[in-house]
Amino acid sequence: MNIEKVTGEKKQYLDLLLLADEQEDMIDKYLERGEMFVLDDHGVKAECVITKESEGVYELKNIAVLPNYQRKGYGKYLIEFLVKHFSDCNVLFVGTGDCPSTLSFYHNCGFTESHRVKNFFVDNYDHLMFEDGIQLVDMVYLKRVC
Repeated sequence: MNIEKVTGEKKQYLDLLLLADEQEDMIDKYLERGEMFVLDDHGVKAECVITKESEGVYELKNIAVLPNYQRKGYGKYLIEFLVKHFSDCNVLFVGTGDCPSTLSFYHNCGFTESHRVKNFFVDNYDHLMFEDGIQLVDMVYLKRVC
């Protein structure tokens, strides 16, 4: 298993990016200013994009694992890599929908709930968003102390 930084054309991984954020113009808001990493385990299985928001504060903007490879530890492995790679990280934030399975994943990775942005998905996306049959309305921000 190998994690590589993507320094060239990040949009070559658009299919993976869209698994975590299904509207391309929303991805465009953070993709170029963020650092992107792919996890290769006999082929690319996962990706993530992280941004530095301020001194010691990072935000995981996108993390996705190919559907056939989910629940095999790839996502957690990527998060642990990021925490070690960014040695100046004091806190890592991630925003997600209010979906029990996704929140459970982040809790298992050491995140706790920080705050919510009301109506984020309704106000910022051009269509209704659903995950596991649940309509996403508020953005739930979680944080992990590094």
